[in-house]
Formats: sequence, C-alpha cells, structure tokens
Amino acid sequence: MTSDRGALTALHLLLVWALMTAAMPVLGIALLATAWSAGNGALVPALALGVPSAVALLSVAGAPARTVVPLCASVPKRLGWAALVFLLGTFGVLAGLAVYDDGVRLGSASTRVALTGAPYAVAAAFFVPNRWVRLGATAALAAAVAYGGFVGPGQARQHRHTSEVARYREYQELLYTIDTPPGMSAARAQAGPAAFTVEYHSDRRDGYVALGVRKPLAPRPSCPTPPEKDVTCTVNERGEMRVVEPLPGGGHRVTLTRRHGTAEAEITSQTLDEPALRHLLDTLHPLSDAELERLMEEKVIVRGIGRSVPTVSPPMT
Repeated sequence: MTSDRGALTALHLLLVWALMTAAMPVLGIALLATAWSAGNGALVPALALGVPSAVALLSVAGAPARTVVPLCASVPKRLGWAALVFLLGTFGVLAGLAVYDDGVRLGSASTRVALTGAPYAVAAAFFVPNRWVRLGATAALAAAVAYGGFVGPGQARQHRHTSEVARYREYQELLYTIDTPPGMSAARAQAGPAAFTVEYHSDRRDGYVALGVRKPLAPRPSCPTPPEKDVTCTVNERGEMRVVEPLPGGGHRVTLTRRHGTAEAEITSQTLDEPALRHLLDTLHPLSDAELERLMEEKVIVRGIGRSVPTVSPPMT
C-alpha cells in the first residue's frame, strides 16, 4: 500500500468512525424520546427516517475512498456498501449494549460514546482490499469478542461478588457464627443492621438450631417481668440467660442468651439439650471469609433490611 493510499484509507476509516460516533447516539436518543412520548408504535416511522439518514451519512464517508474501496466506486455501489457497514456495525453496537447491560465495564461516558463508532469503522475496514487492514480489523474484532465474551464478564462477576461481600460485611460487629452442629447444615442466614441470624437444619429435617447475633436489647440479659406462664427463665452469675418453653404436643425449646463483646448472641433449639447448646455457644467466633463464601455459594444467605431481629422457626417435618 502506497503512502497516499494508506493515508486515504486511514482518513476513510476515521471519517466512518467520526460520523457514526456522532450519529448513533443522536439516533438512539431520538428513538428513546419517541418511544417515551408517543409509544412503541411510533418507533417504526422513526426508524424509517433514522436508518436511511445514517446510511446516507456512511455513503458520504465512503465517497473519498472510491479509489481505495471498490464498493465505493459509484453511487449505487456506495449505498450498498453503506447499508452493509451499517448493518454489521449495528450488530456490534447491540452486542456492546448487551455486555454493558450485563455489567461489563466499558469505561467512562465519553469512552462509551467514542466506542459507538468503532464497530462501523471495523466493518468498513473489512471492505478495504488490503490484507494488513483486514488483519487489523480481524485483530480488533477478536479483541472485542475476547473482552466482551470472556474477560469483561469475568471482571463483572468478580466486581459483583466483591460488592456483595462488602454489603454483608457492612455490619461486621454482628457477623459471628458457631461451629456447624453435627449432622446439620446451614439452611438460612440473614445479615442486616439489626442482627445476623443462621438456621441449621438436620440432614433428615427432624431438628434445627437457630443462632442470632444482635445489638443488645438491654444493658444485660434479664427475664421478663411478670414471668410468662409455663416458661422457666434464669440468669446465672455470668449474665447468661436460660429460657425453657414448653411446646404444643410435648417437648420443649431451650434458648440461651449470652453477651459477646458489644453484641448479644442467642441460640435456640427444640431438639438439642442445654449442655449441647452451651457447647455450641462456646464455639462462637467471627464469621470467616471462607464461611461467608460457603453461605453465598450455597445461596442460603440474604441481606436483611429491617430493624427488627428476624424470627426463626423449626423446619417442617
């Protein structure tokens, strides 16, 4: 390729990029405004006006390249070339919008506007009868596919994951858990501004343990006054409260409440006895990254938005 033809090709592709960078955002805004004000039914007339205008602009960009690009040698051929470039470039723009909507980062607002014209310039490059120009266009297309299909989505997933972890860690002072009770697994967990709760259900769904770590409700745990009917409540010298409630149909539920630093931990079960619950409460420790990751991977944790402590209930047998 001679220097004159190379300069003309570069000018041609730059003109395609500049015109479409200016035209496509305007066309997109016009379509949105039309749909907003007149409804979806008005989109067809808007497209019928906007698309030919964009094709006409592209044909203008192809005029200086009539000695470089065979399809731009005459007006009819140039219009066909412009239609093909518009169609292929628009596919690229739509693909970019799809990955952007999926969370893939495409830079600042000005960068995204500049990228609008790139698919049209790449499409136009494929019509230049020069292997180096086409090789460059192929490399640009491969880079876009690699970033939009693999690198970008991976970064987006990592960013969403990091943001989700940060949201759960927002109330770090409440994120405490216990060793998983034998024969059980975490079934539900909720993290919020008022409390962090975890429910463990037995593998056979015939037992449960519920842990709640919350901001203290009182200066120290104390039994309700007057005492509730048939409910046994005691507070030992260490400030640990023990509540035993009878259940309909027999059996009872044991609840232990203990201060832990600036938080208050409560553990309850209707299948484990008091020593077993006390042993589990003794294992109370800050929720590790690995434990949080496991709760997220198993999709058992959600973020609470209320100010009250979530209630827990035994599994259905």
